[in-house]
Amino acid sequence: LAAGAAAAGTAAALLGRSPTTLETPTPKDSKHRVVVVGGGTAGITIAAQLGRKLGRDADIAVVEPSEWHYYQPWWTMAAGGLADIEESRRLMASVMPRRALWLRAAATAVDPDRCAVRLSDGTEVRYDHLVVAAGIQTVWDDIPGLSESIGRGGVSSVYDYRYAPLVWEDVQRIRDQGGGRVLFTQPQSGVKCGGSPQKIMWLADDWWRSEKMREKVRIEFCTGTPKLFAVDRYRATLEAMAKERNVHTAVEHNLVEVDGARKVATFELPGGKRVKKHYDMLHVTPVMDAPGFIKKSPLADATGYIEVDKGTLRHVRYGNVWAIGDSSNLPTSKTAAAVCAQAPVLAHNLTAVVSGKQPTAQYDGYTSCPIITRNGGLILAEFKYGGVPCETFPPFLVDQAREQPLFFYLKKVVFPWAYWNLMLVGRWYGPRTVFEPSFPIGD
Repeated sequence: LAAGAAAAGTAAALLGRSPTTLETPTPKDSKHRVVVVGGGTAGITIAAQLGRKLGRDADIAVVEPSEWHYYQPWWTMAAGGLADIEESRRLMASVMPRRALWLRAAATAVDPDRCAVRLSDGTEVRYDHLVVAAGIQTVWDDIPGLSESIGRGGVSSVYDYRYAPLVWEDVQRIRDQGGGRVLFTQPQSGVKCGGSPQKIMWLADDWWRSEKMREKVRIEFCTGTPKLFAVDRYRATLEAMAKERNVHTAVEHNLVEVDGARKVATFELPGGKRVKKHYDMLHVTPVMDAPGFIKKSPLADATGYIEVDKGTLRHVRYGNVWAIGDSSNLPTSKTAAAVCAQAPVLAHNLTAVVSGKQPTAQYDGYTSCPIITRNGGLILAEFKYGGVPCETFPPFLVDQAREQPLFFYLKKVVFPWAYWNLMLVGRWYGPRTVFEPSFPIGD
């Protein structure tokens, strides 16, 4: 046993993680060089990269109340019957970076004038630099009737660990009952991983076809947005695919109410008109919003998200505050791929400021939406600020706006492996893979 424990400790050290749980009793009036709020994808990634750059004197604390860390892209795979939902989570202690102290509590308030974060256990943590990586929250009760209906009666969602497996059950039930009307929704407001509302629809469509009963299912994609997808290059392909596969699309149809007892969904159109649609299965993408403690803080903009410079990721008013991932107001799609591109920029700039230099690294808005279109097919949408395509593969080699088996393999095999083994230890940089980008040194 002792030898096994020693081997485990050595392996964990090589990966940049602690072999033991890093949870500690939160000390009162503690202070750290860097406090990272959030232990999700963005929080763990940036804590790992900062730990490597700042070295043994890093003094990083990660504020996170959850026992588990989730790889959320896997939920869509599980909802489509292609994966086990249990594979999407690992204990938070196992992914916490080696040079980070885990403060197992939730942030409840931020006072940037005092450089302090108030925690849910009543204690306060002060900082030299604050990195907000608190993610985005799903607001199930924002749509009347949804919180009472979700998880039962054919209403499910890939946006929650509890409900994703129920999507697959609902898909199979539609087959068993001989078909029906199926609605997939997307709100007019921004969501994380904006391709997911479509991914599960295409997977369901593909499976019903494999079961030789697709003609008995009426699929409707109802989105509150004015387009099927924001970037024209990929939207054209998706619109053509919807027409070819007999998927009925309804843009500017925003879900505003769910009557689970009667199986009726109500949508609001521009001008306030409302239409009701009966359903046999309803896949809901819930409304999402910035965490409450951020919205109430001086750090937020008018939309409630952390107001940062879109290039440096530094707060526009507080020079020792930074943001990464979904809780920032960066005008780009909220994805794990975006975090891959943001993390080295933030790590470089924060480290430069700590050293008394100017932040020189610039984030260009890179993000990616791998849109699964069938079991074995995927469109790899990559773009930067302004919806400008920013693709990894040269067009003479492969067309990223078309379904490709290679991209599906990346999604199912390569990306999950890279996430757990490279990204969370600060050694994965998206399209650059393991090659860390270099930036000019500031004055």
